[in-house]
Amino acid sequence: MLYTKGGDDGMTKFFGCDQRFSKSSKIAEALGSLDEINSFLGWCKVKTDSFFYITISGKDLSFEQIIDNVQQDLFIAQAEIAGADKSIEEERTLGLENIIDQIEKSVPPIKNFIVPGGTEFAGMLDFARTISRRTERTVVEAKEEGKVKISDTTISYLNRLSSLLYALARYANTKSGVVEEKPTY
Repeated sequence: MLYTKGGDDGMTKFFGCDQRFSKSSKIAEALGSLDEINSFLGWCKVKTDSFFYITISGKDLSFEQIIDNVQQDLFIAQAEIAGADKSIEEERTLGLENIIDQIEKSVPPIKNFIVPGGTEFAGMLDFARTISRRTERTVVEAKEEGKVKISDTTISYLNRLSSLLYALARYANTKSGVVEEKPTY
């Protein structure tokens, strides 16, 4: 069933949990933010061009695969916040760092801020980056509230995610021949 009417009073419960929470709680906000970034990444995934890929250890990894892997990891973060005995493992963050490091070898060095945009796809990735940063802030806020335990490895992953999305946007523009625009202030 697509509706239960159980949240009509402004309260909700999480999968596999009997405790009810206000829909305005920090936990609900963190879960909603994770859902938002995951949904937006789904849109990015279907809009990616097939020629966007990164070679890692001799293996080509498409943007679609990278984004799908992130989406799967975000489900782990949601489960952890909802109380499951799960967390994003450190190796997943190291995997993001490896992709970022490979991209940095293929794009011009950063010398200043860059105006978001370029191609439509890069613009979508820039927007995903900002959603990702807000998501990280809401998850940290839920952790600081003390009503949920969130591992340091999950927080590190969420921190690295915005860097990955920034790198992917820059790479997409570079591969498309778009010159990055500096702010004019």
